[in-house]
Amino acid sequence: MTTTLTAQPVPGADAVDVHRDDSHLAARSWESLFRAQVALMQRFSAEDIWAPATVREYDVLFTLSLADPCGLRLNELNRDVLISQPSLSRMVDRLESRGLVTKRPAEGDGRGTLIALTPEGAQLQKTIGRRHVRSIRAYVEPALTAGEMATLDELCTKLRLAQAQIPDAAPRR
Repeated sequence: MTTTLTAQPVPGADAVDVHRDDSHLAARSWESLFRAQVALMQRFSAEDIWAPATVREYDVLFTLSLADPCGLRLNELNRDVLISQPSLSRMVDRLESRGLVTKRPAEGDGRGTLIALTPEGAQLQKTIGRRHVRSIRAYVEPALTAGEMATLDELCTKLRLAQAQIPDAAPRR
């Protein structure tokens, strides 16, 4: 089965009909989402808004800002950041030494550790976050309508939340 997609007209060009096989729609959709994320992250990373943190450190601070104030276990934190667990563990140690996060034993679990923002970490996250939101608006709002942004938010949230219910496609290493 094929679907005819009509490409959006480019100024000075005629509209083009593109015939694509529906069996590749998931791959094309993912690639589009991924490439958009890469293009935006390159722009965000190049900006001088992150100091005194790095983009990855900010990601950890932001993730913790959304969590229960009691904190997250390292494996819970690792679910929402794109950093290997050993790298994340070292980063948390560095953030703790800078007074931005705390680590404490999890109640009832002798081996568990909870990681939480300190007041200084929360303040830094808010400060950088305000600058980052201005950048996001500068790059996203000219490209998408309010309705398109709402749809993108809804679709990405739906895709993310569905992963817990979808079996692994390949065995884990």
